[in-house]
Amino acid sequence: MRQLILGGARSGKSCLAESRALEWAERTGGELLYVATANADDDEMARRIQSHQSRRDARWQLREEPLDLAGVLLDNKEREVCVLVDCLTLWLSNCLHMNCWAYERDRFLEALEGLKDAPLSLILVGNEVGSGIVPMGELSRQFVDASGWLHQTLTPFCETVTLVVAGLPLALKDEPKT
Repeated sequence: MRQLILGGARSGKSCLAESRALEWAERTGGELLYVATANADDDEMARRIQSHQSRRDARWQLREEPLDLAGVLLDNKEREVCVLVDCLTLWLSNCLHMNCWAYERDRFLEALEGLKDAPLSLILVGNEVGSGIVPMGELSRQFVDASGWLHQTLTPFCETVTLVVAGLPLALKDEPKT
């Protein structure tokens, strides 16, 4: 199972991803790994992180990883585990901030290619940011462009792509794995 769940801020995408991961775990008996890419750099982000953590029970393992998503995938590729990455947008922002976007992006995509026959299931969560106006600042445009490019690149890899708006999932792609 490979899923990409996109939506705006506070759209319900994380809750949907968590419920799909729990359904997977109940169906398979596999483990759950939540990969958090956020850094609690301010009080508001710390509250958001706490809100997300309070929804998850003891069935979830947690790995906080702001940059090395490839490493997480490679560390878990032999396990029957559902890895939920929340979120790609923060990961992208972290990579741009640390000037390692091209390197980490390439490593991540290479790791994904190596998962084609792995027992690991994957749910990727990201913000859809390309539906608004073109930003005025260069870094903001670079972020929007990189985000759109990343989502387009991940779509062929995923059997399911869902857009969440106002808590409602809209299936953009739903192809059972053959």
